[in-house]
This record gives sequence, structure tokens and C-alpha cells, in this order.
Amino acid sequence: MRVMGLDYGDRRIGVAVSDALRWTAQGLTVVEKRRDGGELDRIAEIVKEHEVSEVVVGLPKNMNGTIGPRGEICQAFAEQVQQKLGLPVHLWDERLTTVAAERTLAEAEIGLKKRKQVVDKMAATLILQNYLDSK
Repeated sequence: MRVMGLDYGDRRIGVAVSDALRWTAQGLTVVEKRRDGGELDRIAEIVKEHEVSEVVVGLPKNMNGTIGPRGEICQAFAEQVQQKLGLPVHLWDERLTTVAAERTLAEAEIGLKKRKQVVDKMAATLILQNYLDSK
């Protein structure tokens, strides 16, 4: 079974999944957030489609290791995901993953418009890969 990584943002949720052996993470898609909460239904579809058995949600911590308002929002989202899917959900320190994703895309000379479309997916990939590497 695979592991799914989620990068929860204000407008979009980056999604990545592991390979079957749980060695590598691949960026999959970006789910647009909706007022009706339909993003959880889309995540549930992806879980079923890719045979996901656990989920990792990025937890943005402050540089001193504390959890601020943004982290609390991600904790609440992780709880919603756990209740919706009934799968184990892990929170993973995501400090600077979006910055690293932005830098990587800039170095690859990806245009700003295209970068906005893929940065969340890349951040989810980095979160998931860091989690997989720790195991």
C-alpha cells in the first residue's frame, strides 16, 4: 500500500504519493479548495484510486519549533482527513519545503505562472519524501 503526502495551503492542496515499496515520492496533482469542503471527497477518490494506506500532512512549524496559527489550521485539516478516510494520518514538519520547491523551480528556469501551478505539488512531494526517508 502507498503513502500519500499533502501540502495544505490557503487555496490549494498539493498531493503526492509513494511508490508501492514506499521508497520514492511522486507529485500527483493539486486539489483546489472549495467552500463546500469537496476537496476531502477528491482526496478520498485519490486514496481509493492509488490504494493509499496512510497519509502524511505537512505541519508548518515556526523556526523555533513551535506551532503557530498556520500549524493549528493544518492540525485541524489532518483531523478532518483522518475522520473522512479512517486511515492513519501523520503530521510531518514541513519547514521551508515550499521555499525549497520555489528555489528548485526557479533554478530550473520554470516561469512564474507555471511555477504557481506546480509548487504545491512539489512541496507535497518533498514532505512525503522526507517522511519516507525517515523510515
